[in-house]
Amino acid sequence: MARRQSLSILKHFSQISPKSQLYPSPTTRSVTYMPRPGDGTPRRVTLIPGDGIGPLVTNAVEQVFEAMHAPVYFDKFPEIHGDMKKIPESLLESIRNNKVCIKGGLMTPVGGGVSSLNMQLRRELDLYASLVHCFNLKGLPTRHQNVDIVVIRENTEGEYSGLEHEVVPGVVESLKVITKFCSERIAKYAFEYAYLNNRKKVTAVHKANIMKLADGLFLESCREIATKYPGIEYNEIIVDNCCMQLVAKPEQFDVMVTPNLYGNLVSNVAAGIAGGTGVMPGGNVGGDHAIFEQGASAGNVGKEEDVKEKEANPVAVLLSSAMMLRHLQFPSFADRLETSVKRVIEEGKYRTKDLGGHSSTQEVVDAVIANLD
Repeated sequence: MARRQSLSILKHFSQISPKSQLYPSPTTRSVTYMPRPGDGTPRRVTLIPGDGIGPLVTNAVEQVFEAMHAPVYFDKFPEIHGDMKKIPESLLESIRNNKVCIKGGLMTPVGGGVSSLNMQLRRELDLYASLVHCFNLKGLPTRHQNVDIVVIRENTEGEYSGLEHEVVPGVVESLKVITKFCSERIAKYAFEYAYLNNRKKVTAVHKANIMKLADGLFLESCREIATKYPGIEYNEIIVDNCCMQLVAKPEQFDVMVTPNLYGNLVSNVAAGIAGGTGVMPGGNVGGDHAIFEQGASAGNVGKEEDVKEKEANPVAVLLSSAMMLRHLQFPSFADRLETSVKRVIEEGKYRTKDLGGHSSTQEVVDAVIANLD
């Protein structure tokens, strides 16, 4: 009798599917994030569609968030454009209240003495750190592999201080301002980012061999902060050599911290190496507020043809919105969105022109929604 019972039990176990409860599926979720009570409360976020392709790509974010039932709702400002001379107080009030904003590109006028709205936003809200994440996406062919670079750029001073004047007709003087306070806080942010994200190295980019006082002060500040993070490797590189090294051997870089102008140049080079500005996420953050947008060439509003044909690439802004979701303490929504975007890129069926495809913005959005877990 006992033998018959044993054989019956063995037969039962032999028929159990690998996906049964006896052997849980490897995709079974474990507890990785325990929210505080109230963390699921929907958050209001300021949304600036912007100029050119901006409304197309920010609408992609709205559609995907709606499909995910993300706990975010938007306070939209479609009337904001880059040719405005001043930021409306209503927009500043919205961002100050909501703490977080996502935006499309705002056109930056060239010459003419009109101040960039992008710069005005960074100064008014003291968004002193710009972060651009440049990395290879599986399935997207690039010249270099194993690229995973984070460029952290000082956002409020340097050559972007806006202190220019005409000394005499035909002679213009432009001032570069570097302060110890701003240099130390951007260096601290870079090392803190590296520490919290398990990064191993921080590289300071400079031109102290020529601008010995200004960039020398920046380096001095970086060195002081580096001593407080002994577990993170620290090195320095001159900006022109940095650009050459980026195109020759980009995998040597991890986190890069830079003054304002150099960071703009370096992040665009790194983005081009890793797959293009259309797929690189980024944002600007300060002590109280954050604005998320396309990482590199944030002032690029696309070509008229892209707007007319509705073929703008939404990937960079979608990935930036995933960064925003993590910033808002919604990590599972961020993971779902990021995973879906990467699946679409790897599959390769739906890609816009800049990635070698022929898809419209909406086709890419529909594919991302279809791939959501």
